[in-house]
Amino acid sequence: MNSTAFRNADILIPNSSVDMSKWSVIACDQYTSEPEYWEQVSANVGSAPSTLNLILPELYLEQDGVSERIDAIHGAMDKYLADGIFDEYKNAMVYVERIQSNGILRQGIVGAIDLEKYDFSKGSSSEVRATEATVIERIPPRIKVRQGAPLELPHIMILIDDPDNTVIEPLAAQSGSMKKLYDTDLMQNGGSIKGWLIDEKLQQKVDEALTALADPDTFNKKYSLNNSPVLLYAMGDGNHSLATAKEFYEQLKKANPGKDLSDHPARYALAEIVNLHSDALKFEAIHRLVYDVDCDDLLYKLSNALDLNDAESSQYVITYCEGTEVKEYIHKQTSNLSVGSLQNFLDSYIKTNGGKIDYIHGAETVKSLADKHNGIAFILPDMDKSQLFPTVIKDGALPRKTFSMGHAEDKRFYIEARKITE
Repeated sequence: MNSTAFRNADILIPNSSVDMSKWSVIACDQYTSEPEYWEQVSANVGSAPSTLNLILPELYLEQDGVSERIDAIHGAMDKYLADGIFDEYKNAMVYVERIQSNGILRQGIVGAIDLEKYDFSKGSSSEVRATEATVIERIPPRIKVRQGAPLELPHIMILIDDPDNTVIEPLAAQSGSMKKLYDTDLMQNGGSIKGWLIDEKLQQKVDEALTALADPDTFNKKYSLNNSPVLLYAMGDGNHSLATAKEFYEQLKKANPGKDLSDHPARYALAEIVNLHSDALKFEAIHRLVYDVDCDDLLYKLSNALDLNDAESSQYVITYCEGTEVKEYIHKQTSNLSVGSLQNFLDSYIKTNGGKIDYIHGAETVKSLADKHNGIAFILPDMDKSQLFPTVIKDGALPRKTFSMGHAEDKRFYIEARKITE
């Protein structure tokens, strides 16, 4: 068992005394500019047991009172454990069926990722890799939540490239014979979710299917590579949460030189794996707004740097400035994606010349903001899902804010938990 970085874990699920519709809340990194969303969640939960009391919504990360909030989180974890609200399932995996807000089914498996097989640095060749650049400054505040916490709760979603549906999808036909662990509606237009306990025999089949995907010869042939290290697990959502778990574990090792921590629970992080090819996963482009710059100078230098013209090529960008919209193709490509070639130029230009850059969802929105700020909107093509793994393999990681994977209400909700202290 557990031939790859994904394995079973001792998973905690609230027992029947808990109202699961109040227990489960959205990932902490959502609705960061909408306090009214989290106020409504708090009103929905009231005094009921809830993961709301076990997480720190990032809305509050930069506000006063963070230390007190973290202390309250640790206290709530201790209380829930003492109150016995959890059933613990040893060596478990959970098969998940999520009905999104749009009615589409998303399937997944919850288990543990071995952090020894994960490296979030750009250019990593580990089996588990970040898909976008990790902002190191975002990790320390999150470590404070994990330090002293007896539990972890995952909003991490990791993608596997399984076009033949060999790993997750076969479990649907077996769910009738599995133990159902939960079945609940999700608040705030989150859809609904069900979870089943995967028995040892089916876990073995999952592991065998993942091992087949990780076969080096199969992997290299799939991506037309030659002796390249296998990338089996690519981050979808929650990259900084997994990076925090990794950094916490590395700090633990440094603080305990010579101690065998190979079986320490902090070596692992709970996560859900999802098939990249799921119909539920839609990748949408994130556009760029640049302002407080000399627009004519920027566009002139951009055209020269990327050799922009109207002869078709595999990459393009649409520029919008002062009501004029122009689509041009990129002939000096510095990345595997249009967004990468553009971002490389913008980073260099702004570093030298100054200016501001924002990352905006929606083409019409970014154009209206360009008008408002007397700036330039760069409208980018949606990224095809099939480009994700080849780009991470080739470029090391995607540029920051390359794509959005679905709408906010369809992000992962917290349900499962796991002990991370000995």
